[in-house]
Amino acid sequence: MSQLCCHDASLAIRPVFERFQSVVITSGTLSPIDLYPRLLNFNPVVSRSFTMSLTRDCICPMVLTRGSDQLPVSTKFDMRSDLGVVRNYGRLLLEMASVVPDGIVCFFVSYSYMDGIVNTWNETGILKEIMQHKLVFIETQDVVETTLALDNYRKALLISRGKVAEGIDFDRHCGRLVIMFGVPFQYTLSKILLARLEYLRDTFQIKEGDFLTFDALRQAAQCVGRVIRSKADYGMMIFADKRYSRHDKRSKLPSWILSHLHDAHLNLSTDMALHTAREFLRKMAQPYDKTGGSTGRKTLMSQEDLEKMVEGSLVDSLF
Repeated sequence: MSQLCCHDASLAIRPVFERFQSVVITSGTLSPIDLYPRLLNFNPVVSRSFTMSLTRDCICPMVLTRGSDQLPVSTKFDMRSDLGVVRNYGRLLLEMASVVPDGIVCFFVSYSYMDGIVNTWNETGILKEIMQHKLVFIETQDVVETTLALDNYRKALLISRGKVAEGIDFDRHCGRLVIMFGVPFQYTLSKILLARLEYLRDTFQIKEGDFLTFDALRQAAQCVGRVIRSKADYGMMIFADKRYSRHDKRSKLPSWILSHLHDAHLNLSTDMALHTAREFLRKMAQPYDKTGGSTGRKTLMSQEDLEKMVEGSLVDSLF
C-alpha cells in the first residue's frame, strides 16, 4: 500500500508570502524560533521572543527527575517499562492529587504507554488511591468517547466550583497542574518520519537529533501551556523526566516558561516537588493587585512602548 506525505512545510505557506508584503507569525510555542525560517524557507526581517506580561509570578514550572525513593524517572525506551518508574509516576500523581485543588491534567508520550501505565496503576492499587482524591477521566483514540470524557470532566468541576468551565484549555479551576509524563518524541521507526528526517537533512541541513528534540519540546510546551490562559490565572507544570534537566533539551522550551523555571526547580524529587507545590499554592491564595500597580509591572504596552520596540528591532535587523 502506497502513502503520500508532504515533507516540505514551506509549500503550504508559500502562497501567503507571495500574496502579502508583510506577514506576522506568532505563537506561544515557536521555540527555538531560528529553526522555523529554515523549515518554512523564508528570511525574517524581525525575529523576537518575549516573556509573558504578568502581574505576579503565577506560573510554576518544575523539572522532576526522580521519585521519592530517589530512583530516576524517564520514558526512555529502556526505562519506560521499569516498574520503579511506573510506580514513581503513580506516586507523583497521587501526592499531587492530595494537595492540588481543582483539576489536574496529565499528558503521556503515547496512547499505548498511557494504557500500559494506567493498567499497572490499577493492578497495584495506585489508581484506587488517586480516585479517593479526584475523579479520573481518561482520553481514548475514539473521538466520541473523548468528547464525552471532557464534557463530564467539565461537569464535575462545574458541580464542585459552581461556575462554568471554559472549553478544553484547562484554564482556571479546570487545570491547576499539568504533568507531562516523559518527553514526547516521535516514533523514530516510522517510515514517514524517517523519510522526512532524510529530506530535512539533505535539503535544509537540519540534523535528525535537532529536529526530533525541537518537535518533542514543542509538543511538551503545547501540553503544559494549557494550564494558564489569562493574566488572572495561575498554575503549575511538572516535566517528569530526567532528560528535561539537560540544558540541550530544556533550552528548547519557550522563553515564557524558561523565565519562570528557577534553578531550584530543575532537579526535584517527588517530595521536593510536593513542597514546592504547597508553597506556590499558598502564595497564590494571597490577595494581590490585579492591575499590577503595586508591583510596578506593566501588563499592557502603550503606543510608545510598541514604537520603541519596533524601532529597536528594525535597527538590529540592519546589522
